Amino acid sequence: MNNSHIISILRIFSKKEIRELRKWLSSPIHNQRDDVAQLFDYLTASNHLEEEKFLNKDRIFVKLFPKEPYDDAKLRQTIHFFSKAVEAYIIYKERSEDEFETNLALAGFYRKRKLDKLFKKTIKRVETLQIESPIRDKVFFEKEFSLYNEKQLFKSGKKRTVSLNLQNYSDALDLDYLAKKMYQTCIILTHQRVFKENCNIGLLDQVLEYVEKNQFFNSPAISIYYYGCKTLTVPEGTTYFKNLKSEIEQYGHQFTHSEIRDIYLMAINYCIGRMNAGNENFVKEAFDLYREGLSKEILIEGNVVSRFTFLNVIRIGLRLKEFDWVDHFITQYEKYLESRHRESIVHYSRSRLYFEKKDYSNAMRLLVQVEYDDILINLNAKTMLLKMYYEQDEFDALEFLLDSLRTYLNRKEVVGYHKANYQNIIRFTKKLTRVTPYRDDQKNKLEKEIQEASPLTEKEWLLQQLKMA
Repeated sequence: MNNSHIISILRIFSKKEIRELRKWLSSPIHNQRDDVAQLFDYLTASNHLEEEKFLNKDRIFVKLFPKEPYDDAKLRQTIHFFSKAVEAYIIYKERSEDEFETNLALAGFYRKRKLDKLFKKTIKRVETLQIESPIRDKVFFEKEFSLYNEKQLFKSGKKRTVSLNLQNYSDALDLDYLAKKMYQTCIILTHQRVFKENCNIGLLDQVLEYVEKNQFFNSPAISIYYYGCKTLTVPEGTTYFKNLKSEIEQYGHQFTHSEIRDIYLMAINYCIGRMNAGNENFVKEAFDLYREGLSKEILIEGNVVSRFTFLNVIRIGLRLKEFDWVDHFITQYEKYLESRHRESIVHYSRSRLYFEKKDYSNAMRLLVQVEYDDILINLNAKTMLLKMYYEQDEFDALEFLLDSLRTYLNRKEVVGYHKANYQNIIRFTKKLTRVTPYRDDQKNKLEKEIQEASPLTEKEWLLQQLKMA
């Protein structure tokens, strides 16, 4: 049973949620099966969820049905009803936490049952919740339309002489669609930039034109996603990025944590794209967004900073030579890394910090200690060693490393772009070691080859070393 999805769910529940679920299963409205309640008690007792021996089906069956021979079908039935009860609790918990949604559902019930006074009282409460909400993200417009829709349905059931106020209804529908369309477009465009996939985004031009024509920029969700779309579709138009950044600074607090996180990552990925294209101004832009996103805990989700975010922060901070800040960052934020990645990520980050500070003895000491599980981190670590061996004239060690790196690339499943990049690094480093000093014709030919090579992330370093050869 260790691989059952219900075990995965119970493992991530908090103590409070376990207590609530116990009460849920104790209610005959939600569960009328003793075996389901007993299964829950068994699984949540002591450390039963963590040790595989306690999740053995035979062992569980004996606990639930001590006087019966093992019956797999009967146990599967118990697990099925238990899963359904847990999922019903999750659905209830998710829906009940939104006061707007619960009151709107209550208003809908009163409308259907013709309880007009109760409907009007409840819908007034819904309107107040909407007006007083500090959140103005895309979901705000979805709620606004749901509110107008409920009011319109109520009026439609009355005399035909009652005004339906359809203009507000139509406007709410438009804003709901515009916000959702531009939000999803930003997600799609960001994904395309990272994974080089093409997607036909229908009606985007018309949507952006409609926003411009009707000047909807006083709505934060509309303005932020509009500038996000323009930033991603007109990458050279830095004015759109400046406007996007300004809107984020001014209205970011009006978005939920998950949504403002998506917005920050969209802006950061745009900066990284421009940075990788050679625009150095965006190195600082990306760094500032990361620093702000971390200080406001926007980039911390579930008390976790993703290892990709952590490594990007290190890379960009070191590129700006913010050595003291990077050192402090590693110490302050390593606790937010997932435990299974923490040791290797911190180890790699510190070795990279030493490397960029030209403290090669400490960098090499750390790098030769570990073979990293992550292929790309391992390749980056070997590239650092490669540079240090070359710069310190340790050509025997360098030759051995280049050969082992080639073997590693052939043995591992490295994605095409990365494989081609590291193959180029190996090839040009070998050529660099064989270049004859004072042979300008030879050096000029190699320089031209390096300049024209793609992909080649170490182009700048190779050209610098060639110049000094």
